[in-house]
Amino acid sequence: MNQSIKKAAIALAIQSVIFAPVVFAEEAAEEQKEEGTLEKIVVTATKRTQSAQEVPISISTMYGEQFENLFAAGDDILALANRIPGLYAETSNGRVAPRFYIRGLGNTDFDLAASQPVSIIMDEVVMENVVLKSFPLFDIEGVEVIRGPQGTLFGRNTTAGIIKFDSRKPTDFFEAHVKLATGDYGMRNVEAAISGAISDDVTARLSVLNQHKDDWVENAFTGQKDAMGGFDETAFRLQAAFKPSEALDVLFNAHGRNYDGTATLFRANILTTGSNELNANYDVNSVWYDEGDNNPQEYDGHGAILKIDYDMGDMTLTSITATESADGRSLGDIDGGAGAVYLPYMRPGFIPFNSATQDAADVSQFTQELRLASDTAGDYTWQVGFFYFDSELEVETNPFFVAPSTVNQENTTWAVFGQMTYDISDKTTFIGGLRYTDDEKSLTAVSGGGVPISPVNLDDGQVSWELMLNHQMSSDVSVYGRVASGFRAQSIQGRDIAFFGTPSVADSETILSFEAGFKADLMEDTLRVNGAIFTYEVSDIQLTMVGGNGNNVGLANADTGAATGFELDTVFHVNDYITLTAGYSYNDTELQDKNLLIPTCGSGQCTPTDRLDANGAAYVDGNPFPQAPKTILSLTGRFTYPVESGEFYGYVDFAQQGDTNLFIYDSIEYNLDTQHETGLRIGYINEENEYEIAVFGKNITNEHNIKGGIDFNNNTAFVNDPRIWGVEFKKDFF
Repeated sequence: MNQSIKKAAIALAIQSVIFAPVVFAEEAAEEQKEEGTLEKIVVTATKRTQSAQEVPISISTMYGEQFENLFAAGDDILALANRIPGLYAETSNGRVAPRFYIRGLGNTDFDLAASQPVSIIMDEVVMENVVLKSFPLFDIEGVEVIRGPQGTLFGRNTTAGIIKFDSRKPTDFFEAHVKLATGDYGMRNVEAAISGAISDDVTARLSVLNQHKDDWVENAFTGQKDAMGGFDETAFRLQAAFKPSEALDVLFNAHGRNYDGTATLFRANILTTGSNELNANYDVNSVWYDEGDNNPQEYDGHGAILKIDYDMGDMTLTSITATESADGRSLGDIDGGAGAVYLPYMRPGFIPFNSATQDAADVSQFTQELRLASDTAGDYTWQVGFFYFDSELEVETNPFFVAPSTVNQENTTWAVFGQMTYDISDKTTFIGGLRYTDDEKSLTAVSGGGVPISPVNLDDGQVSWELMLNHQMSSDVSVYGRVASGFRAQSIQGRDIAFFGTPSVADSETILSFEAGFKADLMEDTLRVNGAIFTYEVSDIQLTMVGGNGNNVGLANADTGAATGFELDTVFHVNDYITLTAGYSYNDTELQDKNLLIPTCGSGQCTPTDRLDANGAAYVDGNPFPQAPKTILSLTGRFTYPVESGEFYGYVDFAQQGDTNLFIYDSIEYNLDTQHETGLRIGYINEENEYEIAVFGKNITNEHNIKGGIDFNNNTAFVNDPRIWGVEFKKDFF
């Protein structure tokens, strides 16, 4: 353990004392037993139903009230950022293309064809493309964040981990709920679901969502008030479960969305050369756009999943067939202001040239998984499977100063895998897994001048494996060790075709990860403390060189990406009236490649601190991974005052993001200091009539936090959403 780890461990110990052993999100207060102890959390990280405390993997979960509170104001999936140890998320593409990072490992590439080392799994189906990852979260049972490589059971592109969502399933009894919220900026959030039996063999569940926010940002260049910033989103999920026999279970899931809103609002020159603080050019309520048509964004998507479980006696055969698709467009004023081309002066600040771009995407994927798992009790269990994936993506990029270009990418993957579990003794369990994956990618394209681009074809086969050992120290405490490998498949980046460039490629990256941890339920099951320490090394780590003085988007492989760190998860049921949680993670990441050069900011407005070559490119050896917060701290507290008809409660949540470098190279302007947000909820639950009413606030101290930047033209950045207050009403029916 190096000195930085030791210092962070000391800081964590101090914080643990101050905040009274607590952290994250294993469950909400409503999930506690009548005796006041903590409920056991069930997860499916190994594609089997197990207690989270028995799985030898670093897992954080969020269910019930704690999960729903995050999305009361109509937030999208990015609301999970900094709420779970080791998990970060950001985007420069509005609500439709989120980027995720676990333990510091992610991909900053904004292109719609970009792959990520964090997989999103929704109802047991991988959502590969970034647009598919943004499907809205509603009527969700909960989320599991599974850290570290998951290449054996979940395949390639999981080198950092997975985020797994499960929707609420049909019930054989009638239940329904409706949830209504309204608040600042014309915010409206409506969610409803109804579930029950249609016949003896058929149950169904229908869930719907409608969200709205008014436009609230002024375009100061055109003088148009309330020109952008709002959105409308509608989504549904229809599920039907069939049980024609005792041995056969069939679940059908159809879902869709329609989104019409605003792309990310880029703000020109809100950073001053030599400073990472917001300056006088920043006005949360206005921008100066002479292009981009007020940054519109619109996407439609739909999909279907068919899951079949067949009980064969000593084993179960599972088939999951799924299809997903989405299409839409996003337009933006990329330079974030009004450039000199259209004005005798520029606003705000120096903007050497105008830049606006529209991307339109049409994506589809098909997946098929077959899995055979043992069902017998005993010392030995196993599962084997086959996975097939096929996707197509067409992206049209229009930079407006030349004709649009079109890029088509296809990706086909197949894999075979197996995992076995062996109880060495009644206290010690061994788990081993192996997977072989073959991945093929191809790119064809036509430039803006109608000239075909030479096709690019890539093919790679890789073996992933994992070994885990879990030992039960006592009935309340277990320790585990895990070593795992994985890989992110080779990538093709074709965006530069739109700007007279050629495609770039990156070879597959591979990871070897070591992890050791403990899981403990203490103080008569009122205190849960889970912790893990890890180290990993990514060979040929894929990097995306975005912007810089060449305004390019190119792929590169660095020799190595290394990281060391730890996570701590705790939840403490103090008494019947107080439940506290907290979460802390520390990630020390480092790029290791003495010869890797990365172009730095264009127009000379930022201040690189790396050693530069004669052309102004930066040597980035030793730099942290981009968009990898050094620390993440999350705290929540729920306080209850019982009354005869139910309870009054208060709930507060706090999330802090540590120092973060936005780009691969290091500069004063784009190296961010610690920032935070706080939320509050005060409500009343009537248990007699099954309803709840609450007042809530998000970002209640109205922090203005920089979330990303654009460096090729000026010191452009974009920020988080301002404070919002609202009221929510929920009614359950049984």
